[in-house]
Amino acid sequence: MTNGFLVPLRRRRDLMALGFDSRRIRREVESGRLTVLRRGLFARTSELEPLTVEDRTVLRARAYSAIAAIRPIFAGRTAAAMHGLPLLSDDGKTHVISPNGRPGSGYEIARHRGQLGDGDVTEVQGVLCTSLPRTIADIARMESEELAVSVADAGLRQAAYRSPGAYDLAAAEALKEAARATLLPHGAGRAQARRVLDFADGRAQLPGESISRIRLIELGFAVPSLQVPVRGPRGRVYWVDFGLDDVGAWGEFDGKAKYRELASAEKKSAADIVAEEKAREDWIRGVTKRPVVRWGWADIADAATLGRRLAAFGIRPNHSRPGAPRADAASP
Repeated sequence: MTNGFLVPLRRRRDLMALGFDSRRIRREVESGRLTVLRRGLFARTSELEPLTVEDRTVLRARAYSAIAAIRPIFAGRTAAAMHGLPLLSDDGKTHVISPNGRPGSGYEIARHRGQLGDGDVTEVQGVLCTSLPRTIADIARMESEELAVSVADAGLRQAAYRSPGAYDLAAAEALKEAARATLLPHGAGRAQARRVLDFADGRAQLPGESISRIRLIELGFAVPSLQVPVRGPRGRVYWVDFGLDDVGAWGEFDGKAKYRELASAEKKSAADIVAEEKAREDWIRGVTKRPVVRWGWADIADAATLGRRLAAFGIRPNHSRPGAPRADAASP
């Protein structure tokens, strides 16, 4: 559950019950201590500061649901955030689906026309949104390839990833098929959605890994192996993000938060984690006789940038490889 579900929504009457009168409420808003979410609906600003893009998207949906005359059904990016799926940016909109054809989108509310089939709607923490399969399919139809693959990968990870080395292929395929079943035969974006669903893989752990995979295919590398085990010292197993098997190399994506998260989880300093990562990388390189290349967000802005990063380590796609995928290919 995202933190966007945890922030208390305070109506004007709730504040008045705490002793606030209209003048004090106005002062609190003007001073920045209270934030107006919707007319007559507030939150403490201090509770909003640590929220992620996904959390804020959920909070906006909760606020709209609390004041809407007709209970809304959230869709697209908003539904993705409610399901705990990643958003690469905040478009500032709250996305709802209107089966009855209610027209128009406002400044903050984006309405999408669409029919909802049996099982296409679910409830998350008391708020209605499109089901996980329908949400994945809608994002795959409507959004950029980068966001679509990131969302689909994360959805499959929820459904099929059990632990390192335990990925339930049957569960992953079942979710993919459920998402495909929501696509209309001649609906807009159907072809792109099918490519995204074919390409998606829940073994990707971060959106940066999802986008890295897209860039590698654009460069002409074979679809990489994901979360590859390498036997380490004293019975340990090291997991490598990408096996670039067609060129005999390893790839690792380093998000900014990676070392902080590892340090927090293992109660170690960031410096200790960095030292351990170096020892791990040296072992993998020595045992497998393959180079290990790391890259981050700046390197996957486009394929050319990642290509230059890899080429600096002597790693280039094997363009003579039979059946090398085109830049727009998306099959595992």
